[in-house]
Amino acid sequence: MNRRQTGTAYERRAGEYLKEQGYELIGYNFRCRQGEIDIIARDGRYLVFVEVKYRRDGQTGDPLEAVDRAKQRRISRTAQYYCLTHGYGETTPCRFDVAAVLGTDGEVRLVKHAFEFQG
Repeated sequence: MNRRQTGTAYERRAGEYLKEQGYELIGYNFRCRQGEIDIIARDGRYLVFVEVKYRRDGQTGDPLEAVDRAKQRRISRTAQYYCLTHGYGETTPCRFDVAAVLGTDGEVRLVKHAFEFQG
């Protein structure tokens, strides 16, 4: 598998995990000029933007460490654009979660409220 196919497979695995946790999936891979959001979902009253990070092993670090400030800013701008273009007002409660997949077994670790909107 190439990198894109691998990424897609683990995004789908993370999506299945989210559904098991009670999330309602809205979509995968929203793209615009600002960036990309891997998964958009609903969790209760929250509109949730989920970044999925996969690492084959721990040699290159924990997947959660890959969501640095620059990545958070890109995700935040993309989320704002998504809300603007999909009819979600400023009163819609939004949240940013990170789903980390480490190893080929597909175990997902979920961090809710991983970060706030970044300017």
